[in-house]
Amino acid sequence: MAEPAPTGPVLRAYLAASPLIALAGPLVLRRRLARGKEDPARVTEKRGQPSAPRPAGRLIWLHAVGLGEVLALRGLIAAMARLDPALQFLITSSARSSAQVIGANLPPGTRHQYLPLDAPRYLRRFLDHWQPDLSVWAEQELWPGAVVAAHARGVPLALVNARMTDAGFARRARARGLYGDLLARFRLITAQDTRSAGHLRALGAAQVQVTGSLKSAAPPLAADPVALAQAQAAVQGRRVWVAASTHPGDEAQAMAAQASLWRDDPRWLLVLAPRDAGRAGAVASTLTEARLPFARRSLGRVPSASDAVWLADTYGEMGLWYRVAESALIGGGFDAIGGHNPWEAAHFGTAILHGPDISNFEGDYSQLQAKAAALSLAPGGLAAALQNPDLPAMAGRAAQIVHRAGGALTPLATDLLALVRP
Repeated sequence: MAEPAPTGPVLRAYLAASPLIALAGPLVLRRRLARGKEDPARVTEKRGQPSAPRPAGRLIWLHAVGLGEVLALRGLIAAMARLDPALQFLITSSARSSAQVIGANLPPGTRHQYLPLDAPRYLRRFLDHWQPDLSVWAEQELWPGAVVAAHARGVPLALVNARMTDAGFARRARARGLYGDLLARFRLITAQDTRSAGHLRALGAAQVQVTGSLKSAAPPLAADPVALAQAQAAVQGRRVWVAASTHPGDEAQAMAAQASLWRDDPRWLLVLAPRDAGRAGAVASTLTEARLPFARRSLGRVPSASDAVWLADTYGEMGLWYRVAESALIGGGFDAIGGHNPWEAAHFGTAILHGPDISNFEGDYSQLQAKAAALSLAPGGLAAALQNPDLPAMAGRAAQIVHRAGGALTPLATDLLALVRP
């Protein structure tokens, strides 16, 4: 059993109401299934029913929400596995898209499950089955029921890679008591930057270490060898660039740049990979309106010599696209989204370009810009940037940064393993 932890009125009220989640859960999940938001083969995991056996030995449970956060855990898993090769790992997430991508990128000794809805009945099933020896939460999302249930069983808790913007802190400060009660249950808390650390302390965290971002230390994304060979054959002789994890504003910039480049030299080929593949129909319509002929990946098509765009409307293939592209526009910078992860591209010698809004990855881009390893763009500047002769050297500098980052996780991995129950 764990040491007593504070349970203020907000947390008590949440826990008292949480059994109702199990009453509403089946209806919510049915609706999400109908909208394609859940995996029919694995939706029972959301009710705490496992779809994989628990491996023998000590098990480290890691949870993250967003796709980038889930993928970033791979570097930390690799660092812990180097220290103790007998460890087993469980990654949980919530979104179907994250499960699809991590499924193709699981480290050895690791399995993925969906985190159950935050109801006592579901959590009891989950914890009874998996019996984790350590629970590691990444970035910023904390599920109160899961945190309290794990702590009550004596499972050590750690929060790593925490990132909290000023706006995120303002939202959480309205429930300061709830967050203070939850953070008090964590034995180790690390943040990406000093601003996030300050916000966590203001919410009640007693001690916070600043360790930087996990994303730069994550291993390269995988690519299916057969699909890679097919893609390389399809784009042979073309000048390939990718617009990755895009939103509408990014796509408008990418299409305008490609129209200009392709008009002057039809060897240019844009691989357009929307952040949400479910938007592919709308993106295809916009490409048609822009008079940019395209091949659609989800239909099994490859670009012909007369196509200007390869619409990469699939999940889990960014490792493929970064391997065939010279340069990458990392999305989220032209849409007030705050940018997306630049490090995945850096592993492959792909030059990194981005729009002006990188507020969610300020520390990451600061590292790159300090080494002249990324290029910030104003609206309308993409076509010229893609023809910049300095891009290969810039890509090489970015690759050097990520190649050095993996070993930097050893101290954090050591601290985490020190928490594991003997």
